[in-house]
Amino acid sequence: MTAVLYLGGFGRSGTTLVERVLDQLPEVCALGEVVHLWHRGLLRDERCGCGRSFSLCPVWQQIGEVAFGGWHTVDARAVHALGLSVDRSRFLPALAASPARSRLRQRAREYADWYARIYAAAAEVTGSATIVDSSKNASLAYVLREHEDLDLRVLHVVRDARGVAYSWTKDVVRPEAGVLHQVMDKYTPGRSAVLWTAHNLFFELLRRQGTAVQTLCYEQMLADPRGALAELLPLLGLPPATGGRLDFLGSDEVDLRPSHTVAGNPMRFTVGRLALRTDDGWRNQLGSADRRRVTALTWPLLLRYGYRPTTNRRAG
Repeated sequence: MTAVLYLGGFGRSGTTLVERVLDQLPEVCALGEVVHLWHRGLLRDERCGCGRSFSLCPVWQQIGEVAFGGWHTVDARAVHALGLSVDRSRFLPALAASPARSRLRQRAREYADWYARIYAAAAEVTGSATIVDSSKNASLAYVLREHEDLDLRVLHVVRDARGVAYSWTKDVVRPEAGVLHQVMDKYTPGRSAVLWTAHNLFFELLRRQGTAVQTLCYEQMLADPRGALAELLPLLGLPPATGGRLDFLGSDEVDLRPSHTVAGNPMRFTVGRLALRTDDGWRNQLGSADRRRVTALTWPLLLRYGYRPTTNRRAG
């Protein structure tokens, strides 16, 4: 059985930073957003976090060899199409409530098997005890829980909804797309607020249905990175932080080695010292009307996660 830590939450909540920090632990291998492997890795041959194109990354080629006898044996378009038939937000209510023998749940198990084989191969190739997938989607977490060969744990990463809403209004270029010069999707603050609430509610439901889910606030990771990471070690099945175990992580910076992440935020290409500082530009840049709108749509969960809707500061 493969130990998998799935990083879940709504986009722009800091999962890439959390993933990069976790990836510095010698027992951990972070694969990035594996949900995009079929399209961006196999079909488009976009860049791995190491800087090479997917087809030239030796680690991913070894994983493909161990998992499937080589990536050439995988019909990426068929797997991608299978994913679209089950791994979508609109299927979440059915994935959460439909009978185990339903057609949807059967397709979910079939789709999950592709991931289980990749995770197991990655653990073998890298010698890692825990594989991290930062795909974020709540729907994929519900899919993965269907597979009996996965020891699935979920780290639910949350960020202040107003910071998330502001981030979704900005242009973010995808450097791995090369000459295509693609920009990541953008949402209005109101749409971001609705999606933030929906995604977080489904992770709350996943916890209630018995999956191991632990919540981490992005702001907590920035304010006390060593303390936040120490609290995550049990979820990873790792012993407490002693000696120089966390020497790569300071009070306000982290030392990053190259990663082999198949997709994700452009931060996945960063190598070396990275400053850890609170990204609170939204406090001045998000208009007052948008701020009130986002707060009105998200305040119950803001309170649950320790944010103060009136003062815009986390409680405690």
